[in-house]
Amino acid sequence: MTEPASWDTETLPEGDEKKAAVRDMFDAIAPRYDLVNRIMTFRLDVRWRRKTVRDLALPAGATVLDLASGTGDLCIDLRDAGLVPISVDLSYGMLAADRSGAPRMQADILNLPVPDASVDGVICGFALRNLVDLGAFFDELARVVRPGGRIALLDVGVPRNKVLKFGNDIYFGKVVPKIGAALSNGPAYRYLPKSVAYLPEPDEMVAMLQRSGFADAKHALLSGGLTQQLTGTRN
Repeated sequence: MTEPASWDTETLPEGDEKKAAVRDMFDAIAPRYDLVNRIMTFRLDVRWRRKTVRDLALPAGATVLDLASGTGDLCIDLRDAGLVPISVDLSYGMLAADRSGAPRMQADILNLPVPDASVDGVICGFALRNLVDLGAFFDELARVVRPGGRIALLDVGVPRNKVLKFGNDIYFGKVVPKIGAALSNGPAYRYLPKSVAYLPEPDEMVAMLQRSGFADAKHALLSGGLTQQLTGTRN
């Protein structure tokens, strides 16, 4: 992967440049993605994903799109919960490393190749900050999820507690890039802590979801704010 010059500055890529850079980044880190995740989160990522599946609150047999599905962790959790997952990712490298056994498709999740109101739910883990247009993504969720269907979206967060935030800033900003460089791909894991800047404030994201068609949208902090979660029901 060729690292975009802007990743080493205060200006992060936008638009088509960001889309291409993110796709190439995930292609590059796919082979060791799960290993690095487990190490850098002390396996907390497993707990966060399983909680997000529970918070979908869908009945057994419901069909759920796992968007930006990566290597299929959430698809495995969805199947374990009695749901029917479909894996969708822009990165061919990630789809090739998917070990869930779920049906897979390579697609831009801002323009899903599925009919209107065709799925019972959508789940997405740690990808919101990588999208070019978050508002368009929320509109796309509203298009594909049937009325009464559910969404559950997970991403990194910013702790509100000053002490926890200080420690997280050091770990996320200094230690995680070193872990990533040692085990996988340095540029990708230098981008990771910077990418949080792409995310709007929680209240703004909730308002965006409500405008898109999820009137009961809610935001929650997990593990003291190390991660954040958005849930909602399609009107």
